[in-house]
Amino acid sequence: MTDSANPLEIEQDTPEAQSYRSALEVISGVEPRIADAIRSEINDQRNYLKLIASENYASPAVLLTMGTWFSDKYAEGTVGHRFYAGCQNVDTVEQLASDLACEVFGAPYAYVQPHSGIDANLVAFWAMLAAKVETPFLAEQGEKHVNGLSETDWDTLRNKLGNQRMIGMALDAGGHLTHGFRPNISGKMFAQRSYGVDDTTEMLDYDNVRALAKEFKPMVLTAGYSAYPRKVNFAKMREIADEVGAYLMIDMAHFAGLVAGGVFTGDYDPIANGHIVTTTTHKSLRGPRGGMVMTGRDGGDLAEYIDKGCPMVLGGPMAHVMAAKAVAFAEAKLPTFAGYAQRIVDNAAALGEGLKKRGARLVTDGTDNHLVLVDVTSFGVTGRQAESALNDSGVIVNRNSIPGDPNGAWYTSGVRLGTPALTTLGMGAADMDEVADIICDVLSHAEPAQAKNGPSKAKYLMGDDVSDRCRQRSAELLTANPLYPTVGKI
Repeated sequence: MTDSANPLEIEQDTPEAQSYRSALEVISGVEPRIADAIRSEINDQRNYLKLIASENYASPAVLLTMGTWFSDKYAEGTVGHRFYAGCQNVDTVEQLASDLACEVFGAPYAYVQPHSGIDANLVAFWAMLAAKVETPFLAEQGEKHVNGLSETDWDTLRNKLGNQRMIGMALDAGGHLTHGFRPNISGKMFAQRSYGVDDTTEMLDYDNVRALAKEFKPMVLTAGYSAYPRKVNFAKMREIADEVGAYLMIDMAHFAGLVAGGVFTGDYDPIANGHIVTTTTHKSLRGPRGGMVMTGRDGGDLAEYIDKGCPMVLGGPMAHVMAAKAVAFAEAKLPTFAGYAQRIVDNAAALGEGLKKRGARLVTDGTDNHLVLVDVTSFGVTGRQAESALNDSGVIVNRNSIPGDPNGAWYTSGVRLGTPALTTLGMGAADMDEVADIICDVLSHAEPAQAKNGPSKAKYLMGDDVSDRCRQRSAELLTANPLYPTVGKI
């Protein structure tokens, strides 16, 4: 193969290529439209620069693990304590996934059954409620199980469970919907108040968090983010939680890979500082779509309650996904993963610097994690217009609110950019500078279309030559850094 050859254009005879070709033949025999959609998806992913901070590319080993006979097995319960017979192989998978997760993160306990991030958060919320509210109430009544309570006592307990408080990061500051906001079930479970960022620096204001915690006295202080481009000092957050007698729950879904790879340590390590830690297993961790709950290093008393995720919140665990989680954790244990995690952060910094030197305004003026948040109003467009213009030019991003966003949560004033996926492809700092130039090329030529009552917040105008030019530049980067080269063309 010459240096200029595209490995995707060469006939592949690797195990991965054989596996996927065979799988698609089998699928086509039943429903060819699904096989066509699968082929279209990998082609689309190979033809766009993926800068969505919550997405990544799982390895062929992780992906193949999900397509196994474990999908057919019900296994409610926990290892060795199932409500179904014949779960010995599921026990092996779940125990291995849990053990590997504990090794990767240095956690005393890991519960790998949650199907998603919100499921993981629900398990964590109810574990804390069980420990803080339900168990003491049962002891007061001289009962060991809720089924032993009278109807009157049960109503009393339900009211207590539904009358607890939580504080979390404001949505426009980078927080997450599952941290107590009204449209989400977490907001219907807890009375919630939000902490924000400094108006000038746009950085997390720990004094504000402390003052709010002392005033509101929450049962749960939630930390973690989906669109905050900086590290969080979890040691400070733990001090605040301890001062008011709250649990510190850290949702590290976005940056779990940076924790696993040893980039976030000490005061910035969720396991070292939180009582309970939740995460997804995709995103920067590069595993299958799923969730997980872990105890912090001194949160072991919560393990028995987390272990009751089924039947408390969950039904039958997805054994095929737990198996894929175990494979992903095994990959995260490899020495190469630490280098990958560091490159994610280095690439985000390089992308941010590339954008800044071309005139873009970054929220917090930079980044020290995996994402960059760009205020696109400096280009005269909304987040929705920027998202559409970039998508039409070969760059996939998502619009996102910025602190004090004047355009609201739908149109937004920002776009969120993340580097985990492009880092998986092997791109480095020079590539990030080229990506920044492509993004600014698009945004500097996009402008609002006219609506009946003035400039539109959704539709945009831009010359086709700009889109074509930027698509070509994106394609050149992707050709040099192909997705799943061992799979080849399918």
